[in-house]
Amino acid sequence: MSWAGAYRRLMLTLEPFAGYILRKRLKAGKEDITRIDERKGIASLARPDGKLVWMHGASVGETSMLLPLIRRMLEDDPDLHILVTSGTMTSAKVMADRLPNRALHQMIPLDGPTFVARFLEHWKPDLGIWAESEIWPNLVLQTKASGAKMALINARMNQASVDRWRSKRKFARQVFGCFDIILPADTLTHNALSFLGGKTVGEIGNLKSSAPALEFVPAESLRLKTAIGDRPIWLAASTHGPEEDEILAAHGAICKKKPDALLIWVPRHPERGDEIMARCRGFKTAQRSKGQTLSEQTSIYIMDTLGEMGLALDLADVAFIGGSLHSTLTGHNPLEPARAGVPILTGPHFASFTDIYDQFFKANAAMRVTSAKALSKSVVAIISDGAASAQMAARARNVAQESDSVLDYTAAHLQVLLRGDMAS
Repeated sequence: MSWAGAYRRLMLTLEPFAGYILRKRLKAGKEDITRIDERKGIASLARPDGKLVWMHGASVGETSMLLPLIRRMLEDDPDLHILVTSGTMTSAKVMADRLPNRALHQMIPLDGPTFVARFLEHWKPDLGIWAESEIWPNLVLQTKASGAKMALINARMNQASVDRWRSKRKFARQVFGCFDIILPADTLTHNALSFLGGKTVGEIGNLKSSAPALEFVPAESLRLKTAIGDRPIWLAASTHGPEEDEILAAHGAICKKKPDALLIWVPRHPERGDEIMARCRGFKTAQRSKGQTLSEQTSIYIMDTLGEMGLALDLADVAFIGGSLHSTLTGHNPLEPARAGVPILTGPHFASFTDIYDQFFKANAAMRVTSAKALSKSVVAIISDGAASAQMAARARNVAQESDSVLDYTAAHLQVLLRGDMAS
């Protein structure tokens, strides 16, 4: 029996336990009770008439990355509709607020063959597009069997993922061979997928570099800036638990040099706001999700709210990009602060974004720190030298702007695929 056949049989045997799995996730706050049926492939919306493109991204980062592409494809074809799927409640909320007309959202079904069949039978996509790295084998294989064209865009693998797929190369060939085109985001992924049997591996280019600057409400930014005054502000963005004691230690050291410094703290997962609040004993702290007031005495402002990174970046003088200060972490994308014109700091662990950071380091557009002590020194240096800070931010913005052609390249290939001009 093939790897694909064995996987299919395994997932069939697990389907009866789907209800238990979903109830457990519901209890943990990871599912929306009103959308549980969608996880079983039962649609909650009607399929629009005409051509339908289905795009899948795992969570907020991937689905947000797809928004410029969604807008471009809808502008190019007034008769097209786009279905977006994702697997998290947070991404569902973000998409509800941001999707344009003729685009709709559903939760991705679990990867059981029965659930996938229901999903495909209802939606009948003309083109299926997967973003980045979340590959569900039954979804891929059954979509291919349905006759839909398929694309994997902004494909990204870290070394551990590459090693896992290489250990089951025959299975990888079956899965990645389903895609009519693969557009890799970096060199590691390009080389790995060429080896693993992707049919058409295109040019390298990270689609996230083509996203617009994050939006925010100018009136709210002005209100907070008025409350903050002329205080220096550093941002700890997209942080994770294993590195957060170091971040707190860095802030303590910064305050010894700059007593009026304000730390704006945006955790990767907003629901961890209470946990971070508990860490901040000894500092005057305000928590945005609780409506607590930011005052002149506030030393740490926890922005544990959804979709407000653009606001945080507009306030910041310098941004430390989290997920990078502990060896168990693999980094986050520096392009958002670059577009916002904010100087960038990162820890040494950014394996998921090596190619992007290499461009920033080459252009002297970001700085790498290895400890709380190094982080505090770099923050103080940047907020103490306005001219050097502005130059660093300008270089970062230039790096981000150099890759704007990736959106054009990606959209053009997908339009060719949708029209049926590309041989499968």
